[in-house]
Amino acid sequence: MLTRGAFIVIEGLDRSGKSTQAAVLKERLAGEGVQVELMKFPDRTTSIGQMIDAYLRSSIELDDHVVHLLYSANRWELATRILDLLASGTTVVCDRYAFSGIAFSASKIKTSNRVLPYAWCRAPDAGLPAPDVTLFFDIAPSAARARGGYGEERYEREDMQGRVMQAYARLGAEMEAERPGSWVRVDAGQSVENVTKEVWDLVSPLTRGIEGEVGKLWVGE
Repeated sequence: MLTRGAFIVIEGLDRSGKSTQAAVLKERLAGEGVQVELMKFPDRTTSIGQMIDAYLRSSIELDDHVVHLLYSANRWELATRILDLLASGTTVVCDRYAFSGIAFSASKIKTSNRVLPYAWCRAPDAGLPAPDVTLFFDIAPSAARARGGYGEERYEREDMQGRVMQAYARLGAEMEAERPGSWVRVDAGQSVENVTKEVWDLVSPLTRGIEGEVGKLWVGE
């Protein structure tokens, strides 16, 4: 059976260190001779991504339903590229993915108590390529708030981040029930060096390639 690249996603609260570790992981993989590409969602370089960027910076206002569907569309417009890279033997490291979109949208609370149902939030991403492993960077919202740059974007409020953490717990439980070992907690409160080591220990076995086709998220439910 032919091997393909591994699909690795890093998730977590804002300021949990995801982007730093994703960049470090890419460099480490490249240094080990592994073909690798780093992606980040939302991808703010596309036309859809530019609308999302303006929303996150509070430059424009959009209905929550529209925002959520834009996030999903941003992932779908790159889904074929992800599959092509994996098929070519390239490992894809992804800084945020569908889980972020669901967790953040389902965690919004309106003054009118109108919320986006969890099932509705998950539905547009059904069928997207499924990660081989998702590394969830676990850190208390209060600890994330203490890090530099917190509060610069729309969702960086401690109360919001607390609700997001609960949504991530639900997503993680579902993923583990469906594919054990596909959702792994990483203690993001440790030193940068220790997080780097833990991530590499988890990822290095995947560098030899993955056998079998890429799965799909939430198909058949």
